[in-house]
Amino acid sequence: MAHQKMTFSLDQVTASRIGELARGQGKPKSAVVRDAVAAYAERSGAVSEAERLERARLFVKLAARIPARPPEEVEAELREVRRARRTSGRGTVSEP
Repeated sequence: MAHQKMTFSLDQVTASRIGELARGQGKPKSAVVRDAVAAYAERSGAVSEAERLERARLFVKLAARIPARPPEEVEAELREVRRARRTSGRGTVSEP
């Protein structure tokens, strides 16, 4: 893998942490930074804990609104939908 030399300005605490990690792991500082960037990139697409909880709350709220219907009724509707897909529609007039 080709490497590209870059220059960054870091605060003293961050620079010290990189140095400590590099010494503790027996790696070059650049390897520590590469590993940290890779780990950050993996997490960056993940949702925050607050967002996860909000999504779960909304799911529970919406799931409670799903009407309870007899399985036979659901199956009958699914059969009708499948039949309509094979033909030109359900044969009902839509309202404006």
